[in-house]
Amino acid sequence: MKKIATLSVLVLTMSAALVSCDSKREPGKIYMPDMAYSRAYETYAERDSSVFTMNQSEVGGSKIYYDNKPVLGTIQYTKTGELFPYTLPNDSNGYKMSAMVKNPLDSISEADLKEAGRLFNINCAICHGEKGAGNGPISTSGKIGGIANLTLDSYIKMADGTMFHSITYGKNNMGSYASQIDRKQRWMIIKYIRTLQPKPSVATDSTR
Repeated sequence: MKKIATLSVLVLTMSAALVSCDSKREPGKIYMPDMAYSRAYETYAERDSSVFTMNQSEVGGSKIYYDNKPVLGTIQYTKTGELFPYTLPNDSNGYKMSAMVKNPLDSISEADLKEAGRLFNINCAICHGEKGAGNGPISTSGKIGGIANLTLDSYIKMADGTMFHSITYGKNNMGSYASQIDRKQRWMIIKYIRTLQPKPSVATDSTR
């Protein structure tokens, strides 16, 4: 029995040696190539429908279920990095607490300010107007009322966090823009809105 076991081990060892070293010019054989050379998938790349499925009813079958969505709780990473999630709830208490949230962008470059202006014109100006005065095409059409004039004193005094909360969740007739513009872009747009608002007048001493 021992001889058979020893012979078996010897045969297996020799076979493995011959298979893995069958040529001095070629690398050895890989037992699990999928683990040695992982296949990276782009999120929105086309999938082979014979292998992948987005139909939840087919989960557990022969196909691999993949819904193209990022894992819940993960943070998007870009070259500049994504800002931390905004966790205040979409309710009256969250809206009130948003006044304490500061804009994480202490300053903004000229390039980013220009980009913020472009994003504002694409997403916001149609209602609020190019200068933020609440006179965009939708406002002047008379079809939707109550569009905010961002140059008024109430919006000048509004905290950046409250403005961010409104853009994130929507407010009154305005819907959420969280799916259209990411967190950093929202904060950038708020910086741009501040440039549209009149600067508070400085009190002067009339006795001089």
